[in-house]
Amino acid sequence: MTAAPTSATPTAGSAHAGATLAATRADKSGAAGNASILPDALRAALEQAQAQVNGLVLGKAQAVRLAFVALLSDGHLLIEDLPGLGKTTLAHALAAALGLEFQRVQFTSDLLPADVVGVSVFDPQSRQFQFHPGPVFTQVLLADEINRAPPRTQSALLEAMAEHQVTVDGRTHPLPDPFFVIATQNPVDLSGTYPLPDSQLDRFLLRLQLGYPDEAAERDLLSGADRRDLIAQTRPVLSSEDVNAIRRAVDAVYASEQLIAYVQALLARSRKHPGVRVGLSPRAGLALLRASRAYALLLGRAHVVPEDVQALFAAVASHRLVAEADAGPDIAKSILYAVAVD
Repeated sequence: MTAAPTSATPTAGSAHAGATLAATRADKSGAAGNASILPDALRAALEQAQAQVNGLVLGKAQAVRLAFVALLSDGHLLIEDLPGLGKTTLAHALAAALGLEFQRVQFTSDLLPADVVGVSVFDPQSRQFQFHPGPVFTQVLLADEINRAPPRTQSALLEAMAEHQVTVDGRTHPLPDPFFVIATQNPVDLSGTYPLPDSQLDRFLLRLQLGYPDEAAERDLLSGADRRDLIAQTRPVLSSEDVNAIRRAVDAVYASEQLIAYVQALLARSRKHPGVRVGLSPRAGLALLRASRAYALLLGRAHVVPEDVQALFAAVASHRLVAEADAGPDIAKSILYAVAVD
């Protein structure tokens, strides 16, 4: 057993384990390169799309990568941070670079569920109810400041996020494909906010924070053009068909038995870790594996290594763990550091 990681940087032991996993994959398939699951042209376009978004959201390369991970994993993304740090810009830039339809909903205390999913209106000419789709019928939905709306309205997104469909007046309406929700929320200690229910939190594959930009990025932001103008000028390099093709490629990324055992050990540790009242579910483990596959693909690999899991664990686990009041904000990291890579 190698030592568990003691910092955010992967350990030499985990790197050795990753090399072992890569060798195992190469032995089984004869190729460990990314070209076997993603055509060169599509891979180049994906890299260009990431570069475009990084050019619009300055100094946040890892956050941009995680946003791509959530989208390509067929998951959803929750961004929790203070106003004015680029949450809306990230969502809009991602949709623009990928050529996806974009809608934004500003959640407020008086927003109704029908304002999100749509409503049936009686047509006197046809003497029938006609369904008028809401803004959820899009490919990239920005649910801005979702925790400013009451729980009943927040839950209107639940079926859409889980099933990619909505039901209104007993009729089911499928959503466009792909369908991706980026929800932003302000910290719960700000006035006028409502905590998201656990069932809603679990529907988000990842939760992340953007934070303040570094000095160089902030200087470029202040001296550069308006982000809205730059987004309007962005030409998409991918299409919805390309996004779905990349999602299928994510399914083909290899995760060895050793890697799966490592993920299972993290789940088991979370259920008995000091300071944790409710640990991670099997669904959280599936989310971690799928996100790790997408992360590996974005880094040009056809196999998952422990460093992929370590890079994503806090973003996948932090909003799913129920911790004691005095557990501290880094409970997910402490679980990660407590589990060694076999």
